[in-house]
Amino acid sequence: MLERIEKLQVISLGILVGLALIVSTKMVASTIQKNEISVTGSAYEIIKSDKGTLNFDIEIKRATRQEAYKVAQEQLKTVEQYLKEKKITKINVKTPQVYPVYKNDARGYSTNEVDHYNYIQPISIAADDVELIKEISTDLGSLINKNIVISVETPSYDYSKLPELKVALLEKASNDAKQRAESMLKPSHNRVGKISAVRMGVYQITPVDSTNVSDMGINDTSTIDKKVTAVANITFRIK
Repeated sequence: MLERIEKLQVISLGILVGLALIVSTKMVASTIQKNEISVTGSAYEIIKSDKGTLNFDIEIKRATRQEAYKVAQEQLKTVEQYLKEKKITKINVKTPQVYPVYKNDARGYSTNEVDHYNYIQPISIAADDVELIKEISTDLGSLINKNIVISVETPSYDYSKLPELKVALLEKASNDAKQRAESMLKPSHNRVGKISAVRMGVYQITPVDSTNVSDMGINDTSTIDKKVTAVANITFRIK
């Protein structure tokens, strides 16, 4: 009985080895038949933003529309003077938003009686001096000392020469892919031939220290210094 079991084990092992050899042979044949190698190359560059924008709102709460409007005009003049003193010339005063806030009854339900009006005056500024935009974004709150309530959004920082940089990085990523392919083929004494296929990856524009990536690409506008990364997947013919 024991001898029979051992024979069955030997036969089973032989079948498995045979199948493995067949699969392995097919895989090698497929690779040689294609005679190609696909490699992913990448390149990045650290850049500093050269344009900044900042959006913020002057917020006013008054009993009537007329009073809210009057206060808004006075405060707007103060804010514009503040910005001019900071050497900001690109000031965009947008259309204000005014809406009533209704009183609640004793049970907490809203009534038709107006309690007050909220007046929101959006303003957008822009400058090539990104450090100045950063400074203003943190200093605007000081206008509270003049009884001006301001809600500030996160500044947006951009790089005006990004299109040209993307082209240059794609070329570097392609060269990196070729160098990787050459290194991989060197032990086999083969050489990199012509390109048979190219697929450009999405660009990743991230904070300098970030390691985040996304299939859809990342476009960070929250930091002044950024890292722009390009990826290229290239298939080369093997000589």
